[in-house]
Amino acid sequence: MSSSPSKRAAPAVSEVRNFIDGEYRSSSGGKTFDNVNPCTGALNGKVHEATSEDVDAAVRAARAALYGPWGKMSDAERGEILHRVADGIDARFEEFLEAECADTGKPHGIASHIDIPRGAANFRVFADAVKNFATEAFQMATPDGKGAFNIAVRKPKGVIAVISPWNLPLLLMTWKVGPALACGNTVVVKPSEETPTTTSLLGEVMNEAGVPPGVFNVVNGFGADSAGAFLTEHKGVDAITFTGETRTGEIITRAAAKGLRDVSMECGGKNPALVFADCDLEKAIEGTLRSAFANCGQVCLGTERVYVERPIFDEFVARLAEEAGKFKLGLPQDADTDMGPLVSHEHQRKVLSYYQLAVEEGAQVVLGGGVPDMPPELAGGAWVQPTIWTGLADDARVNREEIFGPCCHVRPFDTEDEAIALANDTDYGLAAAIWTENTSRALRVSTAINCGIAWVNSWFLRDLRTAFGGAKESGMGREGGEHSLEFYTEMQNVCIKI
Repeated sequence: MSSSPSKRAAPAVSEVRNFIDGEYRSSSGGKTFDNVNPCTGALNGKVHEATSEDVDAAVRAARAALYGPWGKMSDAERGEILHRVADGIDARFEEFLEAECADTGKPHGIASHIDIPRGAANFRVFADAVKNFATEAFQMATPDGKGAFNIAVRKPKGVIAVISPWNLPLLLMTWKVGPALACGNTVVVKPSEETPTTTSLLGEVMNEAGVPPGVFNVVNGFGADSAGAFLTEHKGVDAITFTGETRTGEIITRAAAKGLRDVSMECGGKNPALVFADCDLEKAIEGTLRSAFANCGQVCLGTERVYVERPIFDEFVARLAEEAGKFKLGLPQDADTDMGPLVSHEHQRKVLSYYQLAVEEGAQVVLGGGVPDMPPELAGGAWVQPTIWTGLADDARVNREEIFGPCCHVRPFDTEDEAIALANDTDYGLAAAIWTENTSRALRVSTAINCGIAWVNSWFLRDLRTAFGGAKESGMGREGGEHSLEFYTEMQNVCIKI
């Protein structure tokens, strides 16, 4: 967080419009949809749904901006502007915070320490990283003996379609927009229909920071037969970056195949935690509470499968349930709120269907399993209880399918090899958490798990310079540091004959 963010109250947001070529525009088709507060079920306001004509206008504006002032700037000049964007988010910190929490229902304590400051940091980090992004050069022999030099030049990839999710709306959107703009690209962003407000608000900050019109565009809507499909199928889009569920990622990848556009996909997960008997139990309990229940379980890196070595299994389950049972569910602005609602009633229905399925599949419900009793003013919200199960078979659907809610299944294991096999027994491969005080075991196990990131005695500890992404059905490509910059640039070789 900025050391001195603005304290002015955020105005009520009644309408969220598309942001195209530096200005806010209503839907050309006159269509809107509801933006609902997940805490109460009350209406936050209306969102203007982009038509195919609106999306085309956004892509055309982005294409034109590539060849305007933005494309003629140096990396350093663009970097200065992106630092001003980050400063602008800081200056309007409270406004972004209120908007993010109204859309998601997450507690202020989470959003003020993670979502908003990390959203600003993404612009600063990549604005600086691009200045030191090295290429390559080779000297070669030629038949005439005079030789030649080959010099690599990195150029912007072009117009980037950014499809961002609802669980960390500002953070994960800027995680893509920051490096894309730092590399000289222009973007058209399609935020989740559930959480469009902070992405829309960023348009004002872009204008205030001096970002030329057309560099940053936002189109609102849904997937099929709406803004998502119109954008990913548009011939004027040069590359697509997406974070979301695997099924949607597959649809987008098929669309990108037409025209052979580059894609970066960060998709679903069914992430394991491996808790060995030699762990620091306090650390393991605290870390698993976070990895299973933070953000109401709506984190792609979250833990839904917990494997615990048998000598400490009973104690671990009992203590995990005891601590999770202390979570305070409530309004985002309440200082003692630990957990908010799910993002929508649709997602609530999905998660509750898995809660019911777990019982049908034979689970022992250790904690939760339903809808909490909430005060009348919150009864219309998308609330679910934090939930812990034991006793399910390894092939149970609850153990195979991503739920994306505040829940986990805990199962005992007896040997290290068994734990590794259980962790890898999934179609996904995004993340894992390993809890052990044995350094050799930590190295053996972490490298044996087929996933993009393995944490040892920690969770969600992220250095933005490191590679981030998934294996198997958890995605393709890597983001972070030079990996992001590689995706958002095209390498050209220039051969100079001496």
